[in-house]
Amino acid sequence: MARAELGRFLRDRREALLPGDVGLPAGARRRTPGLRREEVAGLASMSVEYYARLEQARGPQPSRRILDALTAALRLDPAERRHLFRLAGAAPIAPPGPVRHVRPHVAGLLHRVDAAAVVTSAAYDIVAWNPLAEALLSNLGTEPNLARRHFLGRTPGTEEFGHIVVARLRAAADRYPHDERLAALLTELRASAEFRHVWGLNPVRAAGHRSKTLTHPRLGPLRVDCDVLEVPDDDQQVVFITADPGSASARALDELAGRRLSSPGPGAIRSRCEN
Repeated sequence: MARAELGRFLRDRREALLPGDVGLPAGARRRTPGLRREEVAGLASMSVEYYARLEQARGPQPSRRILDALTAALRLDPAERRHLFRLAGAAPIAPPGPVRHVRPHVAGLLHRVDAAAVVTSAAYDIVAWNPLAEALLSNLGTEPNLARRHFLGRTPGTEEFGHIVVARLRAAADRYPHDERLAALLTELRASAEFRHVWGLNPVRAAGHRSKTLTHPRLGPLRVDCDVLEVPDDDQQVVFITADPGSASARALDELAGRRLSSPGPGAIRSRCEN
């Protein structure tokens, strides 16, 4: 536990907040910036003495319950919460299951890029996509899970992709052992001999650049590049699907994009917001 650094972090975050930020009246003129210690202690449901000892690097190691209360009181974002837990020598508790909603700024990114793009959860559900991705991959609203598409034969992919999927699903199963939807998906996938084989290999794969061939029902085989942007706060990935400039596959994607632009109501980003 880094007591001095923890105390400094708590003090800095307290002094950066205004009463209005946490729903408190401004009251009389303040001699120092930010909230008072008693205000933070009240918001976190702890004694002022205990909170003061934490700021002064004299306190005991706080429990996860105390750290979560401080997270709420100081309005910490996910990155700040992780930093708080690290300073206190505690591991943050993972959410009960994969995040299945998309932050607005992530969804907005899909609309700004000139590429097919999807957002996948830790369980390989496509939780947001742009129109070009729908034109390329088809039926994302009715069959959004890439693991199910691959292993159950609806959209077969490469052997390498199967290893990538299993590596991510194994990690998700470790992080979210009580998520019923993830457990049901894994049970369903065990009907696939390929899935059972690859699961037994316990592959380790990192997100990054991959090239693959997709077969479009009208345009045929397309050679595409897949590049992944991690969204660590939500354990999600944004996948951008492009093709080499000037290639036949790039021209095919341009054709799909042109069809999208000429069709009615093209601009909306589709996403799933259920939890």
